[in-house]
Amino acid sequence: MTPLHPEFGVQLESRPISSLDIDAVRATIDRHSFVHVPGAAEGDEAHLAFTRRLGEPEANHVVLGREGRVEYFGTIGNVRSDGSTAGNAHEHTVFQTGNNMWHSDSSFRAVPAFVSIMCAYETPEEGGETLFVSQRAAWDRLEEVKQDQLAPLVCIHDYVFSRSKVGPNAVTPSHAASLPPVRQRLVRRNPAHGARNLYVGSHAREIEGWSFEESRELLDGLVEEMTAAAHVLSHRWQPGDLVIWDNRCLLHRGAGYDADRFRRRMRQTRVAGTGPTLEE
Repeated sequence: MTPLHPEFGVQLESRPISSLDIDAVRATIDRHSFVHVPGAAEGDEAHLAFTRRLGEPEANHVVLGREGRVEYFGTIGNVRSDGSTAGNAHEHTVFQTGNNMWHSDSSFRAVPAFVSIMCAYETPEEGGETLFVSQRAAWDRLEEVKQDQLAPLVCIHDYVFSRSKVGPNAVTPSHAASLPPVRQRLVRRNPAHGARNLYVGSHAREIEGWSFEESRELLDGLVEEMTAAAHVLSHRWQPGDLVIWDNRCLLHRGAGYDADRFRRRMRQTRVAGTGPTLEE
C-alpha cells in the first residue's frame, strides 16, 4: 500500500477487480478515502459484481430522470456506444463539463452516494486528470470555534442549481423534476471511526436559514480553502485503472481535455449510502 498524498489516498498492488478483498477495501476506504488499483479493470460484468459486493448500486440519475429507466453505469468521456467520438462542441461533451466543478457525487439525492467506482479503458494523452481533495482534512484545519459554528448547520443541495451553470438547457424538465432540492448536514461523521468532515461542493446551494449572499460567502470560502493546490491529489488516468473514492468526505472535479483530439472512455458505478445524512 503506497500513500499518494499527505492527507489521503493510497495505491494498492495491481490485481483484477474480481480478486479484491471486499472487507479490506471497505476498511481502506474508511481510513484513506481514495483507493487506486492499477490494471484492475475487467469489464462491466466484473465491475458491477464488485459494486454489489460493496453495497446497493445507485441508479444513474441522468438516465433515470430523462428516460425513467434504471441503469447502473455511466460513461465518462467522449466515446459513444457505437465507438464513435463526440467532439468538444457535442452536447454530451458540453454536459460533462459540469463535472469540472468541485463536487461530491449524488450529494443532491436524499440518500447520497457512498463511493464511486471508476474503471478506465481509453484515456487521453494530454489532460483528462481528475482532481481530489479531502473535506476531512479541511475540517481538521479549522479552528475549534469555527467547527462549533458549522457543526449544526444544514445545507440545501440542488442539482439544477449547479448544472444550470453549464447552460440553460443542461437539465431536461423531467430530469429536474426527479431531483428536487434536498437537505444535507454540512458536517458529517464517518460511522467506522467517528472522524468528521465538511460536506459541500458545487451542488451545495445555500445554508438553511441564512440569506443566499451569506450562504455563498461561507460555502465559496470553504471550497476555496480546501481546494488550494497543496491539498489536491491529481490522478492521471491510465488504461486499466480502477479508482474508488469516498463521496462522503471527498470533493473531486475533472481537469478537462481536448475531445476533438483524444478518445476517453471510463465506466463508473456508484454505491448508494445507507440513509439520509440528517439521520447520521
